[in-house]
Amino acid sequence: MAIEVQDPVKLSSNWGVSFSDYKLNGVPVDFQDLMIGISEHRAVAVEKETGPLMQRVKSRNNALDALGKALADFSGVQAQFKNDDSGGTTRGSVSSTTVATVLKFFNRSMSNPPSKAAVEEYIQLIKSKIDGLNNSSQTDMTRLQSLVDRRDESFSTATNLMSAICDTRSNLIRNL
Repeated sequence: MAIEVQDPVKLSSNWGVSFSDYKLNGVPVDFQDLMIGISEHRAVAVEKETGPLMQRVKSRNNALDALGKALADFSGVQAQFKNDDSGGTTRGSVSSTTVATVLKFFNRSMSNPPSKAAVEEYIQLIKSKIDGLNNSSQTDMTRLQSLVDRRDESFSTATNLMSAICDTRSNLIRNL
């Protein structure tokens, strides 16, 4: 968006009366239209920032969902081990989805069925990964709320300006 201030001396010498002191994207506009254009531009800019952030939040929520399912799967396997320190043997194995999740998030391959120590290690890794994603998610949600507030404020400002302009013009016409 390009805003130019026109030379008032040049305008007054050409026309005698200045109807427009500014140019918005090369088009002469008055101050009221300039302010509306700025408000609209701000709202569009904020809207462009909101899209990628929302996509990041969605992908993080999908990751949290996958990790939550893997954690539940590992917790189920952990419950099947004996309570002593010898490790015992597993009575079940983790799902192929859980194996894929471990490979994706931790870049590790795993034996299936996993050992008791491996299950406990993966549970801790998953819990810390979930905590990290939750912290990032809270930060992004705060940023998203801020962007939505700014967008709403921009539209509200544009609406108020248009309403004030309409009222002013109505009063002028009525007084004529």
